[in-house]
Amino acid sequence: MRCKSLVTISFLSLIAASSTVAQEASLPVANDVVAQMLVRDAQRQHSLEGYEGMRRYTLVNEHMGKRAEMLVRVGGDRDGTKHFEIVTETGWKAAQKHVLHKMLDSEAEASRPEERVKARLSPDNYEFQMIGSEKAGGRTVYTIDVTPKRREKYLFRGRIWVDAEDYALARADGNPAKNPSFWTKHVHFVQAYEKSGPFWFPLSTESVTDARLFGTTDLTIEYFEYKPKKPAAPQDSVEVAQRGAHL
Repeated sequence: MRCKSLVTISFLSLIAASSTVAQEASLPVANDVVAQMLVRDAQRQHSLEGYEGMRRYTLVNEHMGKRAEMLVRVGGDRDGTKHFEIVTETGWKAAQKHVLHKMLDSEAEASRPEERVKARLSPDNYEFQMIGSEKAGGRTVYTIDVTPKRREKYLFRGRIWVDAEDYALARADGNPAKNPSFWTKHVHFVQAYEKSGPFWFPLSTESVTDARLFGTTDLTIEYFEYKPKKPAAPQDSVEVAQRGAHL
């Protein structure tokens, strides 16, 4: 009886192993997925005149009993450059000035075309390893581990999930390749994206920072009302051209 049970277990293990091998064989190469993601991303960006949306930043430090919130309007140009306008600020003034404002400045700088190429998910900046595929939100996504090739502040080490149909980034989870400062011991973040029409926009960012003096600080960013900018109306273009002719 024991012998029969061992044979059954071995047989089931063999089936499971064969299934895993078959799944791995059917998966695309990670670099091919990333290459397709870059192509699709360029196509989507080219079809956009830009975008606009809102963000709500909430920073909480339980150890110090401090909290800060900031509502921000964001606009993206056709080349990907971002612009931020602070609408309201409440709470912890020091965090607003030294953390949230600096985050906006840093992101605006990193969004410029000459800087964005240094941080984009590409073989120039990362090594990629295919882990598998899974379902997320009713869609199939590829799971890929990413390893930065350099220790730079705009790169990260972790994992990404790429939509298997649109080849769009659906989620990113990891740690910065280089800590922002000596006072920061550890940072972990999770960023999620969602599809809106033919485009993919950020949905949320959750990050936890462990600092040497202040302890653990949680930061949540909610993204909402993201939408493509409408093309300028023909009459607007004519008026702009006429005004320009008189300058």
